[in-house]
Amino acid sequence: MAMQHIVLDTNALIMAISAKSAYHKAWQAFLDRRYVLCITNEIVEEYLEVLARNINVRVAEAIVYAILSRENVRKLDTHFRFHLIQADEDDNKFVDCAIAANARYIVTEDHHFDVLKEISFPAVDVINIDEFVRLL
Repeated sequence: MAMQHIVLDTNALIMAISAKSAYHKAWQAFLDRRYVLCITNEIVEEYLEVLARNINVRVAEAIVYAILSRENVRKLDTHFRFHLIQADEDDNKFVDCAIAANARYIVTEDHHFDVLKEISFPAVDVINIDEFVRLL
């Protein structure tokens, strides 16, 4: 069975990083190559910026390095912008990446992504981190 391709929103990544987190299984599964993480330069920049702000710069750089150096990462250049999320345009980088990668789903706790449930094309499945950890 082929590994599932997913997109992790920044909030889900932050929730999964700490070894003390109930969601650490999501990060550990990535390190264990149990899924393919789909990213773009824009997503990596956001990961770095938000992790540096919420934890610290060194940890942020180490996490981004861990992501970029893995074999189970799919780096994409998204050439088309779908603009499916109006409430927070910044979230569209994750949607565009998921569409370009034909990802199984976006893992997020952000309710701005709920609008995707009402859009049939292009179809993008969204699950929260609880569901993702259960599926692992």
